[in-house]
Amino acid sequence: MSHTPHELAEEFPDKVELMSQLKQTDAHFARLADEYHELNRMVHRAETNVEPMEDLAEGELRKKRAALKDQIWSILSKA
Repeated sequence: MSHTPHELAEEFPDKVELMSQLKQTDAHFARLADEYHELNRMVHRAETNVEPMEDLAEGELRKKRAALKDQIWSILSKA
């Protein structure tokens, strides 16, 4: 598969080590990161027409991804 944009390591490059730590020590953070990763892959597959979907459905996935990213940033910024 081609490079998937919007990976967390790209979104927060200065927090890669912290994210790795939190994935191992914080179950809530790990769940959010896994959920973000899965949504990001779904959006990427829709954008590249690997798994096309309706524009409205794709938009909803993007909104969910953005909300998860906000939650993840909130945790990262407080850690």
